[in-house]
Amino acid sequence: MDHDHWNASTPATRCAAGIMPVAVSLPNAPPTAIPSSVMGLITIGIDPHKASLTAVAVDAAGAPLGHRRLLMNIGTLSQLTAWASSWPARRFAVEGAYGLGRPIAQQLAAAGEQVLDVPASLAARARLLSVGGGRKSDAADAASVAQVALHCPTLRAVAAEDQTTILRLLAERRDDLAGERTRILNRLHGLLRDLLPGGAPSNLSADKAAALLRRVRPATATAACRRQLARELLGDLRRVDAASPTTRSS
Repeated sequence: MDHDHWNASTPATRCAAGIMPVAVSLPNAPPTAIPSSVMGLITIGIDPHKASLTAVAVDAAGAPLGHRRLLMNIGTLSQLTAWASSWPARRFAVEGAYGLGRPIAQQLAAAGEQVLDVPASLAARARLLSVGGGRKSDAADAASVAQVALHCPTLRAVAAEDQTTILRLLAERRDDLAGERTRILNRLHGLLRDLLPGGAPSNLSADKAAALLRRVRPATATAACRRQLARELLGDLRRVDAASPTTRSS
């Protein structure tokens, strides 16, 4: 990107393009304006991992105020909020708040904290364009997350999960079970077709499959193997039916 294009672009377009201007070393580049809604607000960027997280607090100008590394356990939320209590006017920016950062982001949102989701791609670009050439460390990553939040007013706010989330999870589980049942029935149909003349009826159920298998008298080792596999699939079908009664066929 040339210098004139950089000067002509706005913070919003830079954000949309994934280009963070906060620490870019460009000659005579004018400072980027901080949105008025952010002035006086402390932003705490969080770089989450499976076993730990690193938090970095910055002021409205992007200057670091402190950092903390915490292990992920039952006390992480209380330790994090106790550390952040030094800044009553605060918000949290979590990298991948709907992915790896979901646990801590949801805990913070449920506790009434303001939480923003920072896509990993934006945080990575901010780190690459920062002074230091993108050298990677957990603290640098967390600082990049905070800088993205400072200069991207269109970041998605994280809401605490509610009944809608529960319904979605239950619907996904039901769909998974229905798909698994269909796969099992297709396998059963294929095996019964090879074991019995005419195969099985289209509206196959666990009870019907069990009745058909009782009629099978394998004459070869291959037929015996098919019957054993069909019995195992029948057990799988009963397990799926027990987990989701609504998937049963009549």
